[in-house]
Amino acid sequence: MINAVFAGLAAMLIVLLITPLVRRLAWHYHIVDDPHCDSERRAHAKPTALLGGWAVWLAIVVILGGLMLINEDLLASYLKKELIVGMILASGVLMIGGYFDDRYRLSPYLSIWFPVAAAIIVIASGVGINFVTRPWGGVWRLDSWKIALFHFGDATYFFNVWADILVFFWLMGMMYTTKLLDGLDGLTSGVAAIGATTLAALSLTVVVHQPDTALVAAVVAGSFLGFLYYNWFPAAIFLGESGSLLAGFMLGVLAIIAGGKIATTLLVIGLPVFDLAWVVARRLFWDHTPLALADRKHLHFRLLDAGLTPRQTVYFFWSLSAALGVVALMFQTRGKLLAFLLFIVMTSFLAVFIARAQRKVAAQ
Repeated sequence: MINAVFAGLAAMLIVLLITPLVRRLAWHYHIVDDPHCDSERRAHAKPTALLGGWAVWLAIVVILGGLMLINEDLLASYLKKELIVGMILASGVLMIGGYFDDRYRLSPYLSIWFPVAAAIIVIASGVGINFVTRPWGGVWRLDSWKIALFHFGDATYFFNVWADILVFFWLMGMMYTTKLLDGLDGLTSGVAAIGATTLAALSLTVVVHQPDTALVAAVVAGSFLGFLYYNWFPAAIFLGESGSLLAGFMLGVLAIIAGGKIATTLLVIGLPVFDLAWVVARRLFWDHTPLALADRKHLHFRLLDAGLTPRQTVYFFWSLSAALGVVALMFQTRGKLLAFLLFIVMTSFLAVFIARAQRKVAAQ
């Protein structure tokens, strides 16, 4: 636990030190978010630097790389070296894609290939889910269907059909959840920090007992907490495309390497996941609009339109994520499932309440 705390604090310090430099570089190359270009969907009033995700990513890489060089045993009891390297390389692809997107405003149909490549790289490095625990007991095995791809030395590399497909769509869903969540100052950074802290605490429990996974989760949490200092309202810098995708990617990978704690992660970011599912369903079945179309119908925008301030909206998301994180730490699989179902019911009522509040505000 002490190692995790110090690693998280070190990551936080690095982000605090290098974020101003990243901000200056963003301004130098004019990689900024100008609210006048899309005033309807912008909650900030003046141009703000992008590329903040680079500060978070560099801190994660420096700490994890340093730990592997100084003492491999800190990350070797459960996590393989190849997995950490794969995680760094995959997230590096997200950084490159995010840079091009922030600078050149890539189309959604082009920018999606960077998250796709990142998911494939991290799966190839060994991140996988071999089974899923059933709420009523027992497990579903996902490693029964394997296809041999190639041989390298004495090792044979397989495509675990069900397991790898599940991981791919899980990571893509997580990345786009946090990407679409990143609409208010500090919102995604705070939720990412809460999620990583929850997974770190879970990894230190007696049941899971993965101190090296807790160490990685603490580094991620510390990095996003450090960035939150500059990202809080009114933000001096935004995460940008790379940082918003990095948040979901790291939470998605941590959920898997922490013993397949997908249910825990779904609880912590349950509200953004519900919002993403609702937006996708609405665009497909009701509005018949393209999925890539940007609008103000995400939950955080609806809360603003209903009368909440940006800070109140962010506090609401943070509070709910933290509360659900505590629930995830207290219950096992069946309890988490029941909590998630109860959350869906409550969120549905919330959506109806917000819709009515919006109509009242519009009528005034």
